[in-house]
Amino acid sequence: MITVNDFQFNGKRVLVRVDFNVPLDDDLRVTDDSRIRATIPTIKAIVQNGGRPVLISHLGRPEGEKVEKLSLRSTVSTIQSLSGMNVTFCDDCIGDEVVKMTKNIKEGEIMLLENLRFYSEETEGDLSFAEKLAANGDFYINDAFGTAHRAHASTAVIANFFEGKKAFGLVMAAEIENVNKVLFSKEKPVTAIVGGAKVSSKLAILENLISKLDHLIIAGGMAFTFIKAKGGQVGQSLVEDDFLEVAKSIMDLAEEKGVIIHLPIDSKNADKFDNDAESHFSSAYKIGDGWMGLDVGEDTIKELEPVIMGSKTVLWNGPMGVFEFSNYEYGTKAMAELIARATKKGTFSIVGGGDSVAAVKKFGMADKVSYVSTGGGAMLEYLEGKTLPGIKAILD
Repeated sequence: MITVNDFQFNGKRVLVRVDFNVPLDDDLRVTDDSRIRATIPTIKAIVQNGGRPVLISHLGRPEGEKVEKLSLRSTVSTIQSLSGMNVTFCDDCIGDEVVKMTKNIKEGEIMLLENLRFYSEETEGDLSFAEKLAANGDFYINDAFGTAHRAHASTAVIANFFEGKKAFGLVMAAEIENVNKVLFSKEKPVTAIVGGAKVSSKLAILENLISKLDHLIIAGGMAFTFIKAKGGQVGQSLVEDDFLEVAKSIMDLAEEKGVIIHLPIDSKNADKFDNDAESHFSSAYKIGDGWMGLDVGEDTIKELEPVIMGSKTVLWNGPMGVFEFSNYEYGTKAMAELIARATKKGTFSIVGGGDSVAAVKKFGMADKVSYVSTGGGAMLEYLEGKTLPGIKAILD
């Protein structure tokens, strides 16, 4: 992989596609700066290598309209605070005036251009728009893994204008490298915890991963489709009846490949989808009518403990239950603690996907695992084995 560290920029403008699609409060202040924080090493590397960084990003979904509350101006103070550098904001992202401003960036300063999605041409992957954007830089760096699965003007099309002058930022390089550690791991056993609500949303991941694993832990709502496929009684738990045969075929494939599938043993059940619902524990295979499984119990975690602790590589994608409800967070918190313990012992662990990342942050475990992915949908598609347009554009 060619990265930002492979160039000497010699005073040239470096156009950097970052992912500053960050949450804002009612006063338009950044409430989670992790995506901005992650890309600071890339920005500093550009400056150290003689470059003048010009940052481009989207924020929210303005759908081609200029929406003031989605202006990237709101991120300026956070970027300045984290980078220790002065940030100049430009209230557009294309045009002669913008190009003129980028050509006057001072050494050691950062320029941030306005929200790309104020133009519908960005998400349409418009060639002319990409060319106008490209006029703002002499080199192009893609450091936005979270949008790498989108064939947008700023992530895929723009790279055509920087032959021999394009590379990955340090966030992108780290994402690819760390996910590849799971997909091509020689450190066995390899275990994946795949959770979430529906089998249908994780089917491609399961099919692509299964030949690379030693253990597959299926958790969350999707586990009940597998349990029902094995003849279990799951009450009102979330089940995709259309995928019962698919679940059976995945279990058959796992057996054929020598992969051990682990499903919940016990279940914490509720009489409605509510934190304050009536609840009780039962076998995950014997949930009564009118009850739904919202979390796993201690027996499931006890069975999984030696699997996690004995693994050399662990991927976690999807919670064990409805951890957003405090009364049903036990399984997800316990899994986070298990993975943290295994990591301390030397296991390589990667957490990815919005809910899993939210869980490790909620339980204070984000700095106790090997790597936390910043790119929810992009990571999922990469795990599915898809070629991501934002990666292909740099490699071509």
